[in-house]
Amino acid sequence: MSVIDKFFKFKSNSVDFCSAVIVAAGNSQRMGRDKIMMPLGDRPVIAHTLAAFENCEHIDEIIVVTRPERLQEIADICQKYHIDKISKIIVGGKTRAQSAYLGVLEANEKATLIAIHDGARPFVSESLIDRAVNSAKQNHAVAPAVYATDTVRIVNAKGVAVSTPNRETVAHIQTPQVFNAELIKNALTKAVKNNLRITDDCSAVEAMGVKVTVVAGEQTNIKLTSAIDAYLAEKILADRGTDK
Repeated sequence: MSVIDKFFKFKSNSVDFCSAVIVAAGNSQRMGRDKIMMPLGDRPVIAHTLAAFENCEHIDEIIVVTRPERLQEIADICQKYHIDKISKIIVGGKTRAQSAYLGVLEANEKATLIAIHDGARPFVSESLIDRAVNSAKQNHAVAPAVYATDTVRIVNAKGVAVSTPNRETVAHIQTPQVFNAELIKNALTKAVKNNLRITDDCSAVEAMGVKVTVVAGEQTNIKLTSAIDAYLAEKILADRGTDK
């Protein structure tokens, strides 16, 4: 019996319901200001992120996980920008894993798939979301990625390069990462319970022995982390020919 079979019975004939969990509970330390709420064009970053999921036909509900002081602000943003798929806005945990865990537990009981996305990735496209969700219907864990263009070296603790992997096999993983609902609930429950140090949600399912399928990501699907990312975001917005 596979790891997947131990936790759920996958019903291939069921009608897919996909919940999107938007994780927006970080403290923006590296950015130096609240990156979720900072203006990007004529609206805050989180409004761009939410709009992509609102407009994607494969997404049935949206759950936002955020900080206590942002609850009302995000509720107001959802109302102002007509994010009608919003079902819950909840307070996150101390770590990203805890926040994702709290978010997936709030997914509708009808959910067969759960997409988890960084709130600070405002340029995610509807086509990327579609691609990840469609793949997840057959592959239980999916992540978009772009392949490395620079040479990558593995460096030891002393700062010495010890190996050079083939960059054609090195991928920069993005979100949304999409999973079978029961799988990701169990994986994040285990990760939080055992205080596993995971860098993303795929790491949680990989810790259970489940392989992740990679689909094509997009170069513009950047995560706003530092000041240079804010500059790039404005350039991407300008290149799209709109401030929205």
